[in-house]
Amino acid sequence: MAFSDPQFWLAALQIVAIDLVLGGDNAVIIALACRRLPEKQRNLGIFWGVFGAIAIRIILVFFAINLLALPYLKLIGAMLLVWIGIKLLLPEPSEPTHEVDASVSLMGAIKTIIIADAVMSLDNVIGIAGAARGDLTLVIFGLLVSVPIIVWGSKLVMKLMNRFPIVIFIGAGLLGWIAGTMAITDSVTIDWVNAHAAFLHWVMPVGMALTVILAGKWLTARAQKREIALVDLTDDTPKK
Repeated sequence: MAFSDPQFWLAALQIVAIDLVLGGDNAVIIALACRRLPEKQRNLGIFWGVFGAIAIRIILVFFAINLLALPYLKLIGAMLLVWIGIKLLLPEPSEPTHEVDASVSLMGAIKTIIIADAVMSLDNVIGIAGAARGDLTLVIFGLLVSVPIIVWGSKLVMKLMNRFPIVIFIGAGLLGWIAGTMAITDSVTIDWVNAHAAFLHWVMPVGMALTVILAGKWLTARAQKREIALVDLTDDTPKK
């Protein structure tokens, strides 16, 4: 896609939105990894850590884009994106799930950021590969634009998510939308869809977005009921 193509900018905005929605944990890792560095080295640790993490992510997305050209893999990627979107709506665990050691050396902090980001970036990579639709230039552009947003804006986004839960639903719905697009553009489905069911180009993304949101709300309600039941059971236990 050319820079003058509106689809390019739409896909770029989708990539930035994916990084915003899924980048909260990455921002936490950056803060944890650099917290013991001397004041003068913290900005360097953040800069080079994010630079290395983005470079690794571009490589991962490059392989993901090429793999998604194989039959059925877009369908698999779509299912993974649906699960990631639903998971995004589930309640946070009561205890932290990420254990990141703070380093006292600049190189140690950079290494921690890069390794942790690479391990945790499966959701980002799949989402970005789906939004880019095979255009590596778009991937690189979208990621570079998203770097300052991730570094300086992720805390703001987390506050917005806490204050306005609809932001989380919008992000999860976006992942569902991209999953729907991926499912109908797999090499084993695209010809049939174009010939017999062109309406699926709109119906499928909308349907998958709604599926992610409704499934996430339903599972969240179940989890909350289970937690309330456990609390009531604990309260009713006779004390010795």
